[in-house]
Amino acid sequence: MPKSRVRKKKVYTAPAELRPKTPESSHQPSPTWVPVLAVSLVVLGIAWLVSYYMTQGAFPIEAWGLWNLGAGFACLVASLLVLSRWR
Repeated sequence: MPKSRVRKKKVYTAPAELRPKTPESSHQPSPTWVPVLAVSLVVLGIAWLVSYYMTQGAFPIEAWGLWNLGAGFACLVASLLVLSRWR
């Protein structure tokens, strides 16, 4: 039995005035300081938490007590916020 002809559909392209306009700045890569700052914050946060646990709360700041955990995790959360800006 002969095979029927397959019709190709034309791809629809919207008129130029209906297309969403993208700003030119969205196509530019991030500045170099963004990943550097993010990695620095991750390293600082992990170092803060590890030093707090290894010294049993005597270092980095003994007077802060359990707030040292908050400071370490705050560095890690700040790095996530900086990484969300990375393109």
